[in-house]
Amino acid sequence: MSSLSSRYSRQELFGEIGSEGQRRLKTSAVVILGCGALGTVQAEALCRAGVGRLRIVDRDFVEESNLQRQTLFTEEDARNAVPKAVAAKRRLEQINSEVEVEAFVADVSAKNIETFVCHAACILDATDNFEARFLINDTAIKHGIPWVYGAAVGSYGVSMTVVPQETPCLRCVLEDLPAPASAPTCDTAGVLSPIVNVIASVQVAEALKILSGNIRRINRRMLCVDVWENSYRQFGIAHSKEAGSCVCCQQRRFEFLEGTKSSVAMTLCGRDSVQISLRDGSSVNLGDLAQRLRAVGQVKLNEFLLRVTIDDFEIAVFPDGRGIVRGTKDAQVARSLYAKYVGV
Repeated sequence: MSSLSSRYSRQELFGEIGSEGQRRLKTSAVVILGCGALGTVQAEALCRAGVGRLRIVDRDFVEESNLQRQTLFTEEDARNAVPKAVAAKRRLEQINSEVEVEAFVADVSAKNIETFVCHAACILDATDNFEARFLINDTAIKHGIPWVYGAAVGSYGVSMTVVPQETPCLRCVLEDLPAPASAPTCDTAGVLSPIVNVIASVQVAEALKILSGNIRRINRRMLCVDVWENSYRQFGIAHSKEAGSCVCCQQRRFEFLEGTKSSVAMTLCGRDSVQISLRDGSSVNLGDLAQRLRAVGQVKLNEFLLRVTIDDFEIAVFPDGRGIVRGTKDAQVARSLYAKYVGV
């Protein structure tokens, strides 16, 4: 087994980490929720940095379209449809055998997230929808665990670090979920690998600050980067917490963790379909959604609903955000497809 002084010497030479910071990394556990574009970059960087334990949770399997930006996967993984968490674990163990890597093939939900994040020193967001991020936020605030939000689509990305009781939380900044289909997803607008690497690297840097005992160094602003438009902006967010009315970190009401704000997936009896029901008050602009989805599938639109056929599936979306995914009885598959193409 290699010594810390040789393997991590260049990292230890950085004064704010040093040997003590490296020791802290070695005894820390990090949870990565999602193992797609952001998650693979995060996992590899933390593995190479010598974090003691990585716990990776992802519901999906590797596909050929992932290989453009999801750095831990191979063509063989895609041919064999290997679950992403499993493929990542195999590769990471080849990169650094000193790191304990745990892989969970699961859909993160209010029922299991607390089990996944127990004993974690930091949580990294690599999910693909805001409902999951609000669930992470609830859990992190409840248990006092720092977490780093990140998202990337097209050429644009954003990151924000949340330290419970010190910084604004995600619900301070975004009081409620964006309307369904109001924002593009990677599967409708595409994504460039450089922005993925930028945002994931920023998230890892924030995690290294937290884990090495340099929490004072975290970025207390929201970072927004567009690699195509050559823009790099930071926005002050401290005022959002000062208002003192946040449902989550001020009132300590954990609506997503308690399930009162979550969407519901239900298999329809006698049909190869799953219905996705969203929270009350949701609405979708079907015309705008149709315009986005025409790039990825065959779209049919009328005044009552939108239908899009993608591969072996059909997704029907109604103005209130309700969706019916045909071609599967698996609620997890249906939720994944809805998140990819409609967005929640």
